[in-house]
Amino acid sequence: MIKRPTLEAVAARAGVSRATASRVVNGQTTVAPGIRDAVLRAIDELGYVPNSAARSLVTQRTDSIALVVSEPPSRVFADDPLFSTVIRTASVELEAADKQVVLMLASSPKSHARVERYIAGGHVDGVMLISMHGADPLPAAVSRLRVPVVSYGRPAVPVDIPFVDNDNVGGAESAVRYLLDTGRRRIATIAGPLDMIGGQDRLTGYRNVLRESDRRSIVAVGDFTRESGATAMRQLLRDDPELDAVFVANDLMAVGALQALRQAGRRVPGDVAVVGFDDIEAAKYTEPPLTTVRHPVFDQAAAMVRLLLSLFENGPREPIILPTDLIIRESA
Repeated sequence: MIKRPTLEAVAARAGVSRATASRVVNGQTTVAPGIRDAVLRAIDELGYVPNSAARSLVTQRTDSIALVVSEPPSRVFADDPLFSTVIRTASVELEAADKQVVLMLASSPKSHARVERYIAGGHVDGVMLISMHGADPLPAAVSRLRVPVVSYGRPAVPVDIPFVDNDNVGGAESAVRYLLDTGRRRIATIAGPLDMIGGQDRLTGYRNVLRESDRRSIVAVGDFTRESGATAMRQLLRDDPELDAVFVANDLMAVGALQALRQAGRRVPGDVAVVGFDDIEAAKYTEPPLTTVRHPVFDQAAAMVRLLLSLFENGPREPIILPTDLIIRESA
């Protein structure tokens, strides 16, 4: 068995005490630059790798961050590209800060309890919560554990957790105003799940504009999946066959809506204009290409990481709201 170099060997090579070498390894700033360079040079020459368990005992840090997603594996790994983008972006940002991501799925009471036990056990330095639904107990439970925590999106329950969100209401308003400005008069919506803030806020934006123009709402509700978008679109056509536009609360549902319209013999945008929300990569390649509200997923995920890291230094806790942009393509 190859014997790993020890901290004592590093100290001897650098000509310093073990305590001094330990302070350098643990990132303390109380060591003179020349001594620090000697220790780092010894680490490199010997190939020394710190014992992470022992280091955690000294620093009271794990350098690990829990990314908790309250969705089943099928949504996270297969259906919705938003999750892969958030996970990838957060991982890159945390790696740049010399931290790692621990991905945890929490879509059932049993998994909620497991996540709470893991965090309470001191295995992570901070927590990022994604895709919280309705009365999800995790935000309140985690906030009681005295560990820094941030939310991707405004929590659906009143809890004192800093968050990063995009302007869901304003984005929806811009989409519906655009449809009115282009001559559409019977504008329906496929709302997202109403136990999620994103679904609620995008429906609010839709209703705000129709109320201003004294027009009635025509609403069907989906669950942010492609299948639910197709089902909701068929329902809307039954409820109001004369509708000439639909604002869809996310692009996956909009893809399903386009399919349902095509099957019903409706031309897009000739008979029915369609606007989505998110601007996923597939929006460029639908038939026709999808007009949509760009949700700044990369920026939102990166801002979430930066907000969490700032909490380690007692930084500001104010929420961050990012702007959206309407991307005009051929579906409306």
